[in-house]
This record gives sequence, C-alpha cells and structure tokens, in this order.
Amino acid sequence: MAFKIGLLGLGTVGTGTVEILLDPAQRHPLLRELEIYRVGVRSLDKPRSVALPTSLFTTDLESIVTDPNVDIVVEVIGGLEPARSLILKAIAHGKHVVTANKAAIARFGEEIFDAASEAGVYVLLEAAVGGGIPVIEPLKQSLCSNRIHTVTGIINGTTNYILTRMQLEGADFADVLADAQRLGYAEADPTADLDGFDAADKIAILASLAFGGRIKLSEVHCEGIRQVSAADIAYAEKLGFVIKLLAVARRTPQASPEEPEQLQIRVHPTLVPKAHPLASVNDVYNAILIEGEPVGQVMFFGRGAGSGPTASAVVADILNIAALLKVERGGVTRSDGTPLLDPLLACSHQHYCAIAPMDELITRFYARFITNDTPGVIGKLGTSFGNHNVSLESVVQTDVRGDRAEIVVVTHDVREGNFRKALDEIHAMEAVSSVASTLRVL
Repeated sequence: MAFKIGLLGLGTVGTGTVEILLDPAQRHPLLRELEIYRVGVRSLDKPRSVALPTSLFTTDLESIVTDPNVDIVVEVIGGLEPARSLILKAIAHGKHVVTANKAAIARFGEEIFDAASEAGVYVLLEAAVGGGIPVIEPLKQSLCSNRIHTVTGIINGTTNYILTRMQLEGADFADVLADAQRLGYAEADPTADLDGFDAADKIAILASLAFGGRIKLSEVHCEGIRQVSAADIAYAEKLGFVIKLLAVARRTPQASPEEPEQLQIRVHPTLVPKAHPLASVNDVYNAILIEGEPVGQVMFFGRGAGSGPTASAVVADILNIAALLKVERGGVTRSDGTPLLDPLLACSHQHYCAIAPMDELITRFYARFITNDTPGVIGKLGTSFGNHNVSLESVVQTDVRGDRAEIVVVTHDVREGNFRKALDEIHAMEAVSSVASTLRVL
C-alpha cells in the first residue's frame, strides 16, 4: 500500500521534491511506494514545470492536512503563517510532518513538538538547516553517543557569497550585494540574511539537538555583516585571517561540577584563521563543524539552499517516516493508544538551556580605530586596554590621509565585558576620531 503525501507548496523546494518523487529510478526502492496525493498551491492558474494531474491541485491547504487519507504532510510554503497553523492542524489530525521551515521551528518549536509528542507523530526537519547537507539526523542518530562541545557553522549562503566576493575582489559591500540580488543569491529584501536572523534560526535548531534542550530564540546573540568593510577584509588578509559570518553554539567551561551548565549561542562576523577548516568554505556553500567527545571534529559541507539540495533533504525525511510506518514500529502504542515514537527521531526535549550573557564570553577581538596622527596615541590605547585587563597580541598603524592614522589591534583572549569597557574609555579620547570596526576572532 502506497504512503500518501500531502504537499503544501509548489515553489522552488516543492517542485524539486515532486521531481524526485516522480523519478524513482536508481534511488531507494521505497520511493516507489510514495504517492503524491494532494498538492496545495496559492493559484490554480499558474504554469507548472512538473507533470502532475490538475486534479491533485487545490488552494484549500487546510483540506490537505485534515484529509484522513494523507499519511505525511510536507510543508514547504515557508514563513510563519499559515505554516504554523497548518503544521499544528496536521499534527492534531494524526499526520506525520516533514518541514523545511527553520523560521517556524525556531519560533514555535515548543508548541509544535509538544503537540507532536502528545499525538504520537513525527516532525522531521532535515531541510530546515543547511539545505541538502545531512546534519539534523546525524546529530540525532550518528553522533548521539558523543558529548557535543561545539557546533560552528557557515549556514547562510547569501552572506558567505558576499564576503567571499569582497575578499577575492576587494569590492565594497553595497556593490556585491547588488550583484547578489541580480543573480538571485540575495532576496529583494535581504534583511534576514544580512542581519544574521536566518543563521540565528538555524543555530538555535542545531543547538537544541546538540545539547538536548530547548533554545529561546530571543537569547541568541545576533549580528550581521553590514558593518564589514573592504578595509576590514584587507586587514584580515594581512593578519592571516578571512572574515566569515559564523553561527556558534558551545558549552561554557564550568569552574566546578556544582555550577549549572550554560551555553554560548551567537551569530556574528568573525575573523577565521586561514588554516581553520571553515576558512576555505566560499561562495554560496555552507559547512557545519561539530566537535565532540570521543569523535573529535566532524565537518558537513555542501550547498545550503536551492531546489535540488533542499528537496533531497525533504525526501530523505519522507523516506525515514515511510520506513518506520512500513515496519510498523508505530504499532507499539502507549496506554492511550497513541504510537510509541522512536526516541532517536522524535524530539522529546522539555527543559530550556541556560544561555550565558555575552559579557561573559571569552574570545579574541579585532578593532580598527581612526585617530589623530599624534605622538603617543598607541600608548594611550594600550593604557586604556590595560586598565580593563585587555592584553594586545598585535598593533598595526598606517597613515590614512593628512593628519589621520588608522590603528588596528588584535587582542589575546579577553572577557567581552572588559573589552567593551575599554572601548567606552577609548571612545572618549580626544585623539580617537572613531572606532571604525570591532569583530571577534575565532
């Protein structure tokens, strides 16, 4: 008996999903047992590039998620609503759900996964992070015996494309952004990408899986790449770094076992040493580096978006659910009759992880100052940093024009709160015209 798929959305990802389902040759044989039963679209008149009978299409998306014949609902419409409501209604009607919607999962994950657990259904989301890169299921299954320490990723292709072009060509941010929009790598409104919100959604999901708890998205520190200039890119190159928008989730060191464990979860542009595995990830590619015990380092790399890669992840989740249904693992039930779910695939996190304040972060910093070209200004900067226990690793000074100089410093590991206090003191100096840029260093 075929497993009936109710597909919500036939845009880029939905079309890619249909193309795989209609062409099962030389793929997993279970694909032949999947049937596209209904397809929800906004308009019935829009031309389609996939060969599906028009009788499958409907603009009534709610009728799909409530249809008793549908086994698996695939949500690829994106956005917050009506995606959230449709997912919840599908769950309420006993449907398993596959989604590529990182925004809805990051914001409404508690509501969605509580409902799924109560109903005894799966909500799988491999396509929500990293497009076709398999990272969600490996965190759930292949790496589940490890104590994960850190997840560090380049998980937004738009920003990585822009920073790569700036690095290779010495181009300005605005010029590269315009090119990215023309080529379709950036949206007409690129706010979610450029300001780090897209990456924040994704790292919240990865952190929840890696550290076994729920994450409040409002507690994820988020900075974008708008402030990164061609000058910063050039200085990073001279100092042996490249600049990447990194999403980082890691356990904070505990002074004693009695102390409650906290996580650092943050998104920001970062100077990455050229020898680091993530430094060579360029253009629209994504990569996620996971460090754990005893596995050590594992890196996942590939295209983070696009029809084919994302659809690959969507269909993998569909097959996972179909396989479970086929072997009747769902036949084992609780006392109330709902299925007993596979604990490695279902989300059962109940508690919220404690997130450490950014002021407590220990990291290195890069800072660029525009100063008056007068004797002793470097000494004054050094004194201010020293007053707040900020130790400098390197200092570079170049003339800008006339009586102006540009001074670039890189610190040793420092407490972020101390660094910020030193910057406040430096801001007040007459000799300092501006703090042009501050970036963290990996």
